[in-house]
Amino acid sequence: MLPQPQFNRLVTDALASLPAYFQEKMSNVAVLVKTWPTQDDLRRASVPPGHTLLGLYTGIPLTKRTSSYNLAPPDTIILFQGPLEAAAAGRDMERLREQVLHTVIHEFAHHFGISDDRLRELGAY
Repeated sequence: MLPQPQFNRLVTDALASLPAYFQEKMSNVAVLVKTWPTQDDLRRASVPPGHTLLGLYTGIPLTKRTSSYNLAPPDTIILFQGPLEAAAAGRDMERLREQVLHTVIHEFAHHFGISDDRLRELGAY
């Protein structure tokens, strides 16, 4: 497993590579890194047994926020280092960089109100 600072740099680079338009529209969202998802994370994401979770978005998507949205805790996007590294076939840095970017985009799509079903329709899986 990569040292935490090195993995965090991949996440920072992925976030910085998002188009400025989307960066400007992100609102009240925190990006966190955990080593592995917990059973609660897997349950919350409805992950079936034997499968894993690369990232998790929780919160109120921008499309669901109303004028009464205030003083809300930040939405969270959690990236799971262990599963991301495994999905990238270990320490192949380019594959890992691509997997982190893909997962960041996927989770931010949820922040912008795009469902998993719609992402499947768009061929984003």
